[in-house]
Amino acid sequence: MSIVQYYGTGRRKSSVARVYLRPGKGEFRLVVNKRSRGFDDYFPLKIHKLTIYKPLSLTNTMENFDIYVNIKGGGVSAQTDAIKLGLSRALLEYNSELRPQLKKAGLLTRDAREKESKKYGLLKARKASQYHKR
Repeated sequence: MSIVQYYGTGRRKSSVARVYLRPGKGEFRLVVNKRSRGFDDYFPLKIHKLTIYKPLSLTNTMENFDIYVNIKGGGVSAQTDAIKLGLSRALLEYNSELRPQLKKAGLLTRDAREKESKKYGLLKARKASQYHKR
């Protein structure tokens, strides 16, 4: 017997989130990297939780799903943004009529900014040692 689930991939900087939505039994469950109770430890700040819940609260589908997330790479902020994008894409797979709401809120746009690579002769990507004339 196969499980009905909806999938979405989210990326931000160097983090990649694979998000699976499974129809729930009326209670909201969020599992990050196979830690069901570790979500509060994984994302301790309230702003991160609000970022993750934004697509669900916007479309009023909070209690409809159990959410399973595999995430790797990047920092905490990049991971939350990757989960947000993956969640939005999975919601689109569930119901394509949610697209105008998600699009208007800017939840379907991938933030393409990446870390600039370091150049030889410089200290960082653009930082150089101080110039001296004599």
